[in-house]
Amino acid sequence: MNFLKIANVIIYYDQKVNLIALLCLIGGLFHLSNETLAQTIDFIPQPVEIKKGEGSFELNQVTTVFFDLKKLSGHAELLVEGLQLDAEIKHTASLSSSADNNYIKLALNPTLSKEHKGKYLIRITNDMIAIEGGDEEAIVNAIYRLVQLSLIQENRYKLPSLSLIDYPRFDYRGFHLDVSRNYFPISFLEKLIDMMAIYQLNTFHWHLTDGPGWRLEIKSYPKLTQIAAFRSHRTWKEWWNSERKFLSEGDPQAYGGYYTQEEAKHLVDYALKRGITIIPEIEMPGHSGEVLAVYPELACSGKPYTQSEFCMGNEQTFEFFEKVLGEVAAIFPSEYIHIGGDEANKRAWRTCSKCQQRIKALGLKDEDELQSYGVKRVGEILEKLDRKFIGWDEILEGGLAPGAAVMSWRGESGGIKAAQSGHEVIMTPGEFCYFDKYQTNPATQPEAIGGYIPIEKVYGYDPIPTVLKDEEKGYVMGVQANLWTEYIPTTEHAEYMIFPRLLALSEVAWTTNENKDWDGFFERLQSHYRLLQRRGINYYHPIPNLNIEAKPYSLKKASLVKINSERFGATIKYTLDGSPPNRESPTYSAPFYQIGTPLVKAAMLYPSGEMGPVTEMELAYHLGVGAKVTYHQPFSRKYPAQGISSLVNGQKGSFTYGDGEWQGFEGKDLDVTVALSEIKKVSQIKARFMQLTGPGVYLPKRIFCSWSKDGEDFSDPVEIINEIPESDSSLIIHPFVLPVNAEAKYFRITAKVNKGFLFADELLFY
Repeated sequence: MNFLKIANVIIYYDQKVNLIALLCLIGGLFHLSNETLAQTIDFIPQPVEIKKGEGSFELNQVTTVFFDLKKLSGHAELLVEGLQLDAEIKHTASLSSSADNNYIKLALNPTLSKEHKGKYLIRITNDMIAIEGGDEEAIVNAIYRLVQLSLIQENRYKLPSLSLIDYPRFDYRGFHLDVSRNYFPISFLEKLIDMMAIYQLNTFHWHLTDGPGWRLEIKSYPKLTQIAAFRSHRTWKEWWNSERKFLSEGDPQAYGGYYTQEEAKHLVDYALKRGITIIPEIEMPGHSGEVLAVYPELACSGKPYTQSEFCMGNEQTFEFFEKVLGEVAAIFPSEYIHIGGDEANKRAWRTCSKCQQRIKALGLKDEDELQSYGVKRVGEILEKLDRKFIGWDEILEGGLAPGAAVMSWRGESGGIKAAQSGHEVIMTPGEFCYFDKYQTNPATQPEAIGGYIPIEKVYGYDPIPTVLKDEEKGYVMGVQANLWTEYIPTTEHAEYMIFPRLLALSEVAWTTNENKDWDGFFERLQSHYRLLQRRGINYYHPIPNLNIEAKPYSLKKASLVKINSERFGATIKYTLDGSPPNRESPTYSAPFYQIGTPLVKAAMLYPSGEMGPVTEMELAYHLGVGAKVTYHQPFSRKYPAQGISSLVNGQKGSFTYGDGEWQGFEGKDLDVTVALSEIKKVSQIKARFMQLTGPGVYLPKRIFCSWSKDGEDFSDPVEIINEIPESDSSLIIHPFVLPVNAEAKYFRITAKVNKGFLFADELLFY
């Protein structure tokens, strides 16, 4: 007897049976689900429902595009442009009027909108393509579904027969680009907007102003672009580490640029045609050093280059806001205008006579309420312009005006608070949605701001926090990815950081949790590299280096080991004895449990028979896992990791101190006593620390360890001195080895803080 495994069902058959006949029988017995069929057409984001048909439709020179309403003429042109067709476009009075074959029909069907907002249908047969949408935005989304389908095919002019029903999970599906730190040309922004449309995103958040540069022409204040748009150094990092000065346009040493109002209007029209709204961001009251450098009368000090926050006691400040926002509203028809509102340093307000007088006159409690007062006045300005305002979650401080929306970036807490108080929310937490962070091992990548967000982590995000009640969940409008560009000076580098992570975010924004599946997405993603290549995108290429994860499992007193590859279908070889893997080594097929602290080494086996680079990890289920830890100095409230169990939980941290495993100490030493369950022979202790000097994370100066059997009489301490220089700005994760060679139960370990933050992830006992 032999067997076949089909759809997870094992069927046994006799070798004498005609196998082809058996397979035909099986085909009649099994009806493939929509989910299974969906995998045969690699759409991203995953549609609501899709069924594959027989045959295909061929786009060619005789293809005709029909539209039933004159308002769809522009959409027909968009379809022809997106598919790169030389097709005839005809208006037809009724849906039945069409050619006999090889045609595409566009039709509005308002009943679809009554069923689901943004709903559309696509049907492809051998003879025709029919697109129906509940509204014009749905028609545009359907058109770009078709464009995507074309671009992922080997023959882009031959489209497989199918029937598709689709609509979005969230109304707001956004991408944010910071053009203040680095200026990017309109042509690049058009390219991004095209890609957003292909992946069903509908909001471009344009971060136009910030300390490093003002990027939008404002006719009332010409110095904003004559001077504040041009800095003294080529890169943000060079400028930030200098005196942070600006130069006049035309100066041979000036770097920067700006968008004229006509250019901005052009981009707005370009985006709207593709179903995308542009929300401009004009930063206030903080992040405005570039404004105050050229209009210092708006600063508390009255002097340039002294602060980054507008004076909230000065009426000229609100005159500036009113004139600027008036010009902005005339360019951008969006319902919302973003006012920033984040990270305002209120120090200048505390010593400013005008600000303090304003606080006293209005009976405000403090500077937080002064900021709230300023934000509410901006809201009143926007209300007169028939607009709403949205800001980063700091606008919650001191109270929030009715109608304001919140972008939650410092985790989800701001978004939760806003939704619970009846305000609309866009979720964009830095842990999942900040694409300026590394997407793989930093040692293999160009410099970034820090952190670690691989594509799988982006994909795993759910924008609706579980703590919200059902009636509160409706305030979550959607989700947004953000690209801040401090370390991203070129369009090529920007594309590298955005793609393919934006594809994962698109599925988070569009597809319900029930239809999401990482393995399925990872498989579908492979077809989209062809699309990215055809669109000329400098995307991040999956590297051959592997990623080893090991999580403690107390019931088995072992680590659960998982080995991941960024390359689909990779053959992975591994060893546990410290030797490099080769073709004869065990093949990794599924996560496995491993006792102790062996060194796991793994590498890809290429189809050529060569081995890829070796990745290694020492497992962390050591003698001290689960021990009691007494803290003689408190850890940071900002970075508590897993609390008092963090340093001996058998879990190492990743490449980012924000992953919940690195415990932070700010201005205080790490000083703990670890009590094992009993007296044990300990040969050494490894204390792992991180250094990343950009955000102020440093290795300890020195580390001490002493031990005791009874917890009272301790040995003389052994000492390790850090010899790694602070001048090394790369990410360093270093284990300091403390020699013990003693039988003891209690171990006092002290790491002397250098400056800034000290981060530790595990104290390993051997």
